[in-house]
Amino acid sequence: QVQLVESGGGLVQAGGSLMLSCAPSVRTYSPYSMAWFRRPPGEQRELVASITWSDGESYTASTVRDRFTISRDNAKNTVYLQMNNLKPEDTAIYYCALRSSMHTYFDFWGPGTQVFVSS
Repeated sequence: QVQLVESGGGLVQAGGSLMLSCAPSVRTYSPYSMAWFRRPPGEQRELVASITWSDGESYTASTVRDRFTISRDNAKNTVYLQMNNLKPEDTAIYYCALRSSMHTYFDFWGPGTQVFVSS
């Protein structure tokens, strides 16, 4: 069983930055892809960004594309989400997710880390 360990959430003022990081508990585990989702208060979970492990091909939701960047460090087996110019509407629980193969959906999830952006 793979567990995902997230870090980097917290409280930040509007316009500030945060970097989230996530790594599988099994350091030698090589996923097909990893992603960040978020669930704003009272809303449904949404995909923020994803990245394919082998070639680094990424996707970022249009709502955050000019402010958020997903990246990975293969040596550290870690995925990052750099969030700049944060807005109050970015307030959410952010979840790291791992897709073990191209034949599955995201099958492992982290517990979530809270991001709160004050105005």
